[in-house]
Amino acid sequence: MFEATSNTTFNTSAPTGALINSGWQYEGLWPTNGQWLATPIAPNFFLAAIHVGGSPGDVFQLNGFFYHTVAFTDCPNSDLRVWQVAETFPTYAPLYTGTNEVSQTFVVFGRGTPRGDSVTVGGQLKGWKWGIPDGSERWGQNTVSQTFTDPGLGDFLVAFFDRTGPTNECMLSNGDSSGGLFIKNGSTWELAGVNYASTGYYSLDGTTNANTQFFGAMVDQGGLYTSSGPGFPWTFTTNQVSDIPGYFFVSRVSAHVAWINSVINFTPGPDLRIADIAPAGTNVQISLSTGSNRLYLIQKTSDLVTGTWTTVSSNVPGNGGFVTIVDTNATTQTKRFYRVQLLQ
Repeated sequence: MFEATSNTTFNTSAPTGALINSGWQYEGLWPTNGQWLATPIAPNFFLAAIHVGGSPGDVFQLNGFFYHTVAFTDCPNSDLRVWQVAETFPTYAPLYTGTNEVSQTFVVFGRGTPRGDSVTVGGQLKGWKWGIPDGSERWGQNTVSQTFTDPGLGDFLVAFFDRTGPTNECMLSNGDSSGGLFIKNGSTWELAGVNYASTGYYSLDGTTNANTQFFGAMVDQGGLYTSSGPGFPWTFTTNQVSDIPGYFFVSRVSAHVAWINSVINFTPGPDLRIADIAPAGTNVQISLSTGSNRLYLIQKTSDLVTGTWTTVSSNVPGNGGFVTIVDTNATTQTKRFYRVQLLQ
């Protein structure tokens, strides 16, 4: 949502000018139904929020291409999840590793709502209700105001939604989870965060009356009742001379970059190799060079153009030597191709 406009088409195409290549090119639809966004961060990995879900086998869509997930790894005490895909990304976002995010202006991406009806208290504009979700990808700007640490969820970047923010100032709303936040480091825009949550559950009178409670983005919460969500108690925010703006949280990449790199920078070594393919009657035997305590996925296709792969065998345990997998009745096919994927 934007402070400046309710135009539903505002910032629904890639940023240009000084903001060109600020992250739009990296954001893909996730999971298969494309409700959220996620960001590739290595040739075979992308980063998403844990709370948006997804399962191995779901598809990540990026720039019109489909990438099939095979495994994921969750960051301890964080909402960050690294997903592994069977295919290879042609490009991916660099990670922001600095710890100087506070006061930096950023570009953030999501599929949240446009601005809805205005909210007033005592004749003063306080903000706007969330509009009707339309599934559009949008980008906005804001400034990192501070960092915040939650014992169970780790470090967050915090940005306030006020009347005097930067151009294209935005607030997260329903649908923005898991999108990427980018900060410019020199001449390069780098992934500095993954969208988590925002303030946004309000009431005019402290009740759950359908006519007085709402989700919204407030430039001033004064005079409103706030809550963490349905079922949680209401807290009244006393109106002040100065605004008390709403704010949003983004999982901080720099606080977890060592863990992220430990996941995406692994090297398989001598395994992850098809050593031999040989007919055995009507079957085909595929021999793999494997590592100990690792699991493998073997897939097949008869057409490399369409790229439709099906599973021969999954969760095949390695033993440090050669393992043979059988593709039954494969010799009846005019051609067949195989590939192997390391699951863990």
